[in-house]
Amino acid sequence: MSLQKTRVKKTRFTAEELIRFPDTGRRLELVEGELYEMAPAGGRHGEVAMSIGIAVGSYVKRNRLGRVLAAETGFILERNPDTVRAPDVSFVSAGRLPAGELPQRFLEMAPDLAVEVTSPNDSAREVEQKTDSWLAAGTSEVWVVSPQHRTVTVNRLGEPATVFDESETLTGGDLLPGFEVSVQELFE
Repeated sequence: MSLQKTRVKKTRFTAEELIRFPDTGRRLELVEGELYEMAPAGGRHGEVAMSIGIAVGSYVKRNRLGRVLAAETGFILERNPDTVRAPDVSFVSAGRLPAGELPQRFLEMAPDLAVEVTSPNDSAREVEQKTDSWLAAGTSEVWVVSPQHRTVTVNRLGEPATVFDESETLTGGDLLPGFEVSVQELFE
C-alpha cells in the first residue's frame, strides 16, 4: 500500500490518461489528478495479500456473492479532478456489478470491500488518508492489514475501527455473511 512521493511533471491527469500509461512494472494511482508511483511490494506483503485474496475469493465464489479483484484493479473514486485507487484486494457484490463482463477499463465505482496491506515505510497518516478516501467514496469496509503487527483493522464509515489480533477470528459481518478466518492464518 506504500505510496511513494514520486510525482510526474504534469500537474493534472485524468483516469483516461492513466489507463493509457505504459506498464513500467510499478503501480500508479491518481489522487485528485496527481499521479503517484508505488514501488513493487515486498515478498511478505505479497504473501499476506494473496492469503487474504484466497480466503475472501474462495468464500465469495463458493457463495456467488460477487467478484474479488486483485491489486492491479483501478477504481475511479472521484472525477474532476480524478482519483483512481487500487487496493491490494477488493470485493464488489453481485448486485452492484455492471451487466455482462467487467470492463477492460477502471471500474467507475467504489468496491464494497477494500483491503490494504501496509508496508513498513507507510506512515500512519498515509494509511488513514487512504482509508478515509475509500470510505468517503462509498466503500462499506476497509480492512487495513498489518503484517508487522499481525493485525487486521476493520474500518466502517461513522464507526470506531475494530482491531483483530492473532488470537481472534475476522468475520465478514453484513458485507460477507458467514465469512470467518483466523487472523493468525492470514499471516502463516
